[in-house]
Amino acid sequence: MEKIIEMKDVSVSYGMKPVLRNVSFDVWKDDFLGVIGPNGGGKTTLVKTILKLVKPFSGEIVYYDGQKRVPSLKIGYLPQITPIDRNFPVSVYEVVASGLVGEKVMFHGFSAGQKARINDVIAWVELESFANRAIGELSGGQLQRALLARAIVSRPQLLLLDEPNTYIDKHFESRFYELLCEINRRTAILLVSHDVGTLLPKVKNVAYINETLHYHRNG
Repeated sequence: MEKIIEMKDVSVSYGMKPVLRNVSFDVWKDDFLGVIGPNGGGKTTLVKTILKLVKPFSGEIVYYDGQKRVPSLKIGYLPQITPIDRNFPVSVYEVVASGLVGEKVMFHGFSAGQKARINDVIAWVELESFANRAIGELSGGQLQRALLARAIVSRPQLLLLDEPNTYIDKHFESRFYELLCEINRRTAILLVSHDVGTLLPKVKNVAYINETLHYHRNG
């Protein structure tokens, strides 16, 4: 198996309060890792540490691409609480397209291939009829789907999802997990969830975190 992330004895604290303590585990190229644990146990901090939004005070995080150490990975991220202004005049299409800004040639529009990819991803999350709607017209679940599409449109090496089912429409939930399985054919996934019963049958490996981490291969 090909490793893409290696965490070595990583510890994080906020002030004097330890949040992660000596956390070590690997994420593999084809991984679908479920992260569970109590509120305040460090799940979101773990995600932010992988994203380099939080700096460990000890330990090391190593990223790999093709078995070579690299400074970073292409990561798609869907946070638990999305800081987006629903009154901002932007369409679903534009929100999803913003996930490709890093690939866009400066002062040029998106290529035909990129536009096709944007439309394909919007169709995947079943928002075709909402593509030109303003985000303020969406329900919470529809907005979460649009943000998921933005997170995956760049075809990241790793997709990080922090409690994604918080706002997912109930009628879309089964399709949501089908979609994740499709994404997992080419992208590693790390999914944080409190919904253990739903999560366990879907993932390949499980990590339980409550300041320290316990890793379990699922099956």
